[in-house]
Amino acid sequence: MASRVVMPKLTDTMEEGTLVAWKKREGERVEAGEVIAEIETDKAVMDLEAFASGIVRKIVVPEGETVPSGTLLAIVAEADEDITAALTEQIAPAPSPSSVTPPAQGVAAATAAPPSPASSAPRPSMTSRETGARPPASPRARALAAERGVDLLAVVGTGPGGRIVEEDVLRAAPAAASVSVVESLPPGTDQPLSQMRKAIARAMVQSKAPVPHFYVTTEISMDEAEQLREQLNREEPFRPTVTDLLIKATALALDQYPAVNVSYVGDAIRRYTSIDIGVAVGMEDGLITPVIRDCGAKSLETITVESRSLIERARLKRLQPVEYTGATFSISNLGMFEVENFIAVLVPPQAASLAVGAIRTVPIVVDGAVRIGQRMKVTLSCDHRALDGLVAAQFLKELKRILEHPQELMTPTSPA
Repeated sequence: MASRVVMPKLTDTMEEGTLVAWKKREGERVEAGEVIAEIETDKAVMDLEAFASGIVRKIVVPEGETVPSGTLLAIVAEADEDITAALTEQIAPAPSPSSVTPPAQGVAAATAAPPSPASSAPRPSMTSRETGARPPASPRARALAAERGVDLLAVVGTGPGGRIVEEDVLRAAPAAASVSVVESLPPGTDQPLSQMRKAIARAMVQSKAPVPHFYVTTEISMDEAEQLREQLNREEPFRPTVTDLLIKATALALDQYPAVNVSYVGDAIRRYTSIDIGVAVGMEDGLITPVIRDCGAKSLETITVESRSLIERARLKRLQPVEYTGATFSISNLGMFEVENFIAVLVPPQAASLAVGAIRTVPIVVDGAVRIGQRMKVTLSCDHRALDGLVAAQFLKELKRILEHPQELMTPTSPA
């Protein structure tokens, strides 16, 4: 039976992917589980594995092209098999990652089931308008609609599955907005958005506008923490960074104040049983947040080893989706760039994120005398729907206390 290779939907934020390279060409044989292509998702470059064995009979999407999740990429079948039906049948939308079990390695291509009559035709926009649901639309269509004041609920989509595309917005745009704003911009060169940058843009729009942020800042003495880190770097093989100390200290503080390790979920506050901390890693075309799982049950050494491995693979775009999704709290450290202080935008559904500045050598007053000390500013961004100022201040006070008494970072780990 002919097998259809489709663009998968690997995360809830993934709307489209880029076909980076075909590892098999038309006419070549591929075995089930063998890598057939490389795809770029919103966060990583990943291997796409064949779901069934056979000959690559037809490649539909060329290298370098970006297509929505669920788009047919290729057909795998036996040499004498008729693939007409596989090419012409409508393909069902790719399932979200919450409804499928990810493979142990890579991404399996799917053999699509024939769609039901109800799903084979695009849904009319009236359905979205009546229910108030967010209509399916491409990122460019959403940006253009916001730019021109077009209500997407009133637009009929002509893309796959009724998806609204840029041309639909242009047709619906008011006559007064028919002149492109590009004409009024200074001359320059447009660089197409990478999949990662598109994902960041979507996430920030979903965060900054609807989520009521507030911020709490404190300054921490890092004299003893730096002494401990230098000692460990001399005596131990795992060599922790400042970020590693922060992860461990944050886990200890969250254990004391679990009300910060939460999410706002509409009609409830979800309190997480595991402390899963994401660490922002800057890249050329954006950032990614690999996640150290269950930090409350791990030693500083284990956290250091895991974070180093995750960060190295993140920079190579070789993380699996499970390794960069599902954080319950995030840390963003710009101290290595001599940034003194900044605030972080929350990544939903997290209710809190810590922004860390540089460790500065400054004059301080102790018992009426001036001496030199090392100070670091941190700012906690909070979702005011889930957190109030009191608990945020209590959490920062505990984090400050732990980092100023860093021997606590070396205490035995309690059982999970």
